[in-house]
This record gives sequence, structure tokens and C-alpha cells, in this order.
Amino acid sequence: MLHTSRCPEFEKKEGVQKATETLVSNHVDGLVVIGGNGSFNGALELSNHTDAIIVGVPASIDNDVYGTDETIGFDTAVNTAVAEIDKIRDTAVSHERVFIIEVMGRERGFLALEVGLTSGAEIILLPEVKYRKEDIFKIIRGNKAKGKKSGLIVAAEGIGDTRALGEQVQRNTRTEVRLSIIGYAQRGGSPTARSRLLASLFANLAVELLAKEEGNRVVGLQRGRVESIELKKSCGTEKTLDPNLLRLAKILAT
Repeated sequence: MLHTSRCPEFEKKEGVQKATETLVSNHVDGLVVIGGNGSFNGALELSNHTDAIIVGVPASIDNDVYGTDETIGFDTAVNTAVAEIDKIRDTAVSHERVFIIEVMGRERGFLALEVGLTSGAEIILLPEVKYRKEDIFKIIRGNKAKGKKSGLIVAAEGIGDTRALGEQVQRNTRTEVRLSIIGYAQRGGSPTARSRLLASLFANLAVELLAKEEGNRVVGLQRGRVESIELKKSCGTEKTLDPNLLRLAKILAT
């Protein structure tokens, strides 16, 4: 088990200096940093103070690391959430309710988008995409007019107060609404074969880069190939949502 924790101390110069001294005192000349944007920004700062070769391996359920189409753990988180939603759908249909399912994603909606698309949600709410509550009411009213009395709304936690949203939806559509927050279950459990494969492929390239003494790189999956990009570029560039997935989600929801 690889343990993990946040390190506020590292945000200060003293913390970075302490990390540098630790590398030197332990004769570490190569460092693999496994994590997301926060870890990589810390690695970038550390690279300015050490001669150690640093390689980043993207592992985050948010899937928001620039330089890789997919991060380790993303597929596992998606599958975990979809499995829970499949169970919730049974209740939604049998009780004729609309369920708001909140998934993780404080600032980015990669997880919510893929979960919503693959679980067949009628509405997907993402932090990056502005939405009007009246549009949500309209969709639910339209579905009721067609005879569909249940529904799923998948929302990233970063869109705001989902409990308040549920109350507004219920009040404005006269539909029974329930909120289900999947929570930390998305961060654990047995990794899928896909996540295990990516971990093996990424680790292999990371070791190869260390052996060639090519540092300050981030490995990742790019159009089906395992490649690497500069650590600085990965940290300084924002990964964008796939517009094709957004468009497909809207088509399938109609």
C-alpha cells in the first residue's frame, strides 16, 4: 500500500528546502512522483532546488493532468460510481423519483462527465459548464410529459449545493427528488484492469526515463501511445474537457 497525505509544509520555502536536504542525505538521485496537479507542482518547485532526476506518474480520479488522456485510477473511479448508480436507478424507477447523484470533482468535471454519459443520466452538471436551473426544470417536465417519471442527474461536487438544488427541482417540477452522494467510495476499492495496465505502462516508461537520466518529465497516454512531456508544460497547461463527449451526452439525454 502506497500511503498518501497532503503536505502544507511543502508550500513554503522551508518545506522545499527540507525535502531537498532529505534527498541529499539519503543519496537519492532519481525520484518518481505519483499524483495529480498538486503533486506535480510540488515536484516542479523541488526540481529548482535539486539535481535529482524527477519523473511524474499521473494518478488522480479527477483525470485533469495535462499530458495524458487518462490518469491511473480514473477508470476505477468511473466504474465504482457507475456500479452505484445502476443500483440507484432501480430505486428511481420503482419509486418514480428523480435522483441527483453527486460525484467527486471540486473544480473539474471529467469524472462526472464520463460517469453521467456511461450511466445514461438525463442531465450532467459540471463546474466548467454554466447551467440554468430553469433548463433542468424544463427537461424534467418534458420527460414527465412523455410519461417518464424517473430520472438521473449526475453532478460534480463543484457545481454547488446539490441538496438545495434538489429541493428547487422538487418544488418547481412537482417531482419527488432524492440526493445520493457517492463520496469516498470512488477513491478506493480494487483497481480495474484498465487502471492496472496504465500503472504498469507508466511505471515502465518512468524507469526508462530515469535510466536515461531524462528528468523533469511527466509520463502519460497520448492517442493510444505512452509518451512523456515536460513537467513544466504539464503544470502550466490546463486540460480541457472533450467537446465530443459533451456533445454526445446532450444527444443521448434527449
